[in-house]
Amino acid sequence: MITFAHPEAFFLIPVWGLLGWFLPKAGLWKPLRLVVILLLLVAWADPFVDRSTPGLDLWVLNDLSLSARETVQPQLPELETLLKESKGKHDRIFYVDFADDAIVRDSLSAAVLTGRKDASRIGNLLQFVLSQRKENRTTRLLLVSDGYSTDPVDLAGDRLLREGIPLDTRLMQAPAVQDVRVEGIEGPIRTRKGDPFILEAHLLGPTGSQAEVSLYRDGVELSRQAVAFQRGQARVQWTARLQVSGAARFEVRIATEGEDAYIENNQQVHWVEAAGENRILFLSAYADDPVAALLRARGYDVQLLTQFAGLNEGSLSGVGLVVIQNVHAADFPRAFLEALPFYVREQGGGLIMTGGQSSFGSGGYFESPVDKLLPVSMELKEEDHKLSTAMAIVMDRSGSMSAGTAGGMTKMDLANTGAARAIELLGDQDAIAVFAVDTAAHQILPLSQVGRHRGQLTSMVRRIQSTGGGIYVYNGLEAAWAQLKNAPQSQRHIILFADAADSEQPEGVGALIHEMRAHNTTVSVIALGYPTDPDAPFLEQIAEDGEGRLFFNDDANTLPAVFAQETVSVSRSAFLDEDTGVEARAGWQEVAALPLEWPASVNGYNLSYVREGASESLRSEDRYTAPLLSHWQRGAGKVAAVSFPLAGPYSENIRAWPQVGDFVSTLSRWSIRGETPTGIALRMRRMGETLRVQLYANEEWQRKFALTPPILVTERSGSSEVVTHAWRRIRPGMVETDLPLLSGERLRGAVKVGDEILPFGPVNGLAGAEWVMKAELPVQLRHLSTQSGGVERVDLAGIWDSPRRQVLKGTREFWLWACAAMFLFEAFWSRVGGQRIQVERMKKHRPVQENPEGKFESEAVLSPEQATGDRPRPRSAFQKARSQRR
Repeated sequence: MITFAHPEAFFLIPVWGLLGWFLPKAGLWKPLRLVVILLLLVAWADPFVDRSTPGLDLWVLNDLSLSARETVQPQLPELETLLKESKGKHDRIFYVDFADDAIVRDSLSAAVLTGRKDASRIGNLLQFVLSQRKENRTTRLLLVSDGYSTDPVDLAGDRLLREGIPLDTRLMQAPAVQDVRVEGIEGPIRTRKGDPFILEAHLLGPTGSQAEVSLYRDGVELSRQAVAFQRGQARVQWTARLQVSGAARFEVRIATEGEDAYIENNQQVHWVEAAGENRILFLSAYADDPVAALLRARGYDVQLLTQFAGLNEGSLSGVGLVVIQNVHAADFPRAFLEALPFYVREQGGGLIMTGGQSSFGSGGYFESPVDKLLPVSMELKEEDHKLSTAMAIVMDRSGSMSAGTAGGMTKMDLANTGAARAIELLGDQDAIAVFAVDTAAHQILPLSQVGRHRGQLTSMVRRIQSTGGGIYVYNGLEAAWAQLKNAPQSQRHIILFADAADSEQPEGVGALIHEMRAHNTTVSVIALGYPTDPDAPFLEQIAEDGEGRLFFNDDANTLPAVFAQETVSVSRSAFLDEDTGVEARAGWQEVAALPLEWPASVNGYNLSYVREGASESLRSEDRYTAPLLSHWQRGAGKVAAVSFPLAGPYSENIRAWPQVGDFVSTLSRWSIRGETPTGIALRMRRMGETLRVQLYANEEWQRKFALTPPILVTERSGSSEVVTHAWRRIRPGMVETDLPLLSGERLRGAVKVGDEILPFGPVNGLAGAEWVMKAELPVQLRHLSTQSGGVERVDLAGIWDSPRRQVLKGTREFWLWACAAMFLFEAFWSRVGGQRIQVERMKKHRPVQENPEGKFESEAVLSPEQATGDRPRPRSAFQKARSQRR
């Protein structure tokens, strides 16, 4: 069936006929011109063609999240059978399973829904289904869920209404149960340093019951009190203030002695970021660090830390510069080190590392997350490798090592890769022994010089398999010491890799390690697990007695990097503890306009090599000509490597240098991030599992936006991937975007406008968002269903009787192209084709003969009118009468 958007266009046909009658010389009645005008009128009328096909496409959206486990999922087989039996011949059913993600169930494949089940992202689901549907089919959606969405549905709802797709609902909610929960924490995500703010916890529970609620800040309990529920709810408020710029983690916990159906929703976390002047986070091995005192005297806000267990990504909030002063990498939580690359590259933070016996390669920073940030490489070249090392690796091959990881490899595979990486990093003169341990020590490699057998040794190590049982630590260490005690190498070291939750046989270990230390052998421990695991104290004692390092590692995927850090720290790094002259280089001009009078020598330094692209301000005058001060730009931030100590042992010459204060202050001023610009501000609001980020700007910044649009980048906890996001313009001076923020997840980000940076975060996802069952969420879905033309479906078979929708497609473009083509053809025909036909016709009736000059000519001379084909034609009686009237 064809319909016209503007049928009034056809009223011009009689007008065209009258014009052709009264203006015969215009030739409006010529066939080609008639076709052109008819095509033009049809294009104007804009005919629409019905492209819909018979039948209905029904998309059944099945909620497989945890909250729907008891209410929805048991009824799905019966529901699907009823729909299948009642559908018509031309109808089609598509089943979409969803929780955090969504997937179309296909009977021909084995695809099943994977990923997190502790989320019900209905907004994401609707967007996914609307992108999958066929436009020429009548489409209807049936949502089978409990109705508690963990992401906003407003944007998907707008698209649903815009495309005219009805959404039917079948909401199945659990009967009322006794449940006590923390519904949410209301408070600012960003505030100013020193400003007081209110945190309010919204608690839900049975009317008349009581519970105990506690508030924690950064793991320290601040308040504990009893609350009584009235009309099923209670609210508790606390006043807080952040005296320094940065981020604080607040947690509310609730407990009850009565029935509690869902303990998953008994706590919530809320991060608050205090904006203020950039401070310096000074991480030092010395409680009275003289460099920190120098910076304070120069007016810098310095936060000096000598205990590092509490550091995390939130510790970098409000920090413009991080200084690491002779602290071993193993002393920092892994999560903190992994947060530094985004802090420097994207948030524009500065980083300075100074020298010492626990810095650079000697401090285990090789192949750490910090390695690629530094302007120096830390692995000793083979020609500079003077001291040989004998190393033994004792590897846990107990049953726990057979467990898989997110990357598809087992823990044993990753440990094997780490051991192989250690062998690759050893020098040719070094020696290696490897033992795999369960209840006994199994020799994989006897003590062997690496040399040219490196490839064969790594191949043997990669074949170790987990066989079950626990790890008998004493047996493994005893076998390793038997190999090392007679080794000719000057350095001897053991790496023990063990599960922190399954390490056995502590008897005799202390005496054995004491014997090792008496023969200058050290022991380090790589513990797979957490410091809270049952066998963690045992492994801590081994590392302490062995005067080595201890690495707690909860992510097996990082094991190869940890093995590499420890190997380079032992065998491929060097701290040269002798006075060395210094040579000034031109790189200092990039830091400051005025030169310094450098000291004549330094007492020692970490041997390293300047990377390509880095600038060098100081160089040693020994045979290594190694960089003593180097620096470069890394993304939006700046990094400097001071290879000589500024405090502690081997720093006497530097501390006696008259210009040391100017040096430290100037280098810090160059490295530190600029202050937050005025006239531009960020606002953030958490909506379920979505974070809405809004950027406000004054008129001056709006003009800058026109030249350089703002860029938003983010990084999520547990991932090093940096994601760029697009903005939506809401009104002049305001743009916004929505970011997924999953349960328990933390997100950091930065807004970049030219050279200016607005860092933010971390912002946490709502803990247990799947169990925050707000009563208004199903109401919102029912309202959206009604707006779209859907209904609450009780009789499922009746869904196939829903009215079909016409799918009309306009054809105006086709008719316009046809009209343009016919117009060009008519113009060509009028100018060329018609004239040629008339000439050919005249030549056909007058024979042509050759004249004496050899040219062809006709027997009669044609008049101009005849030559052009405009011969007088006999007039009809009607034409004669009309000319007489004129």
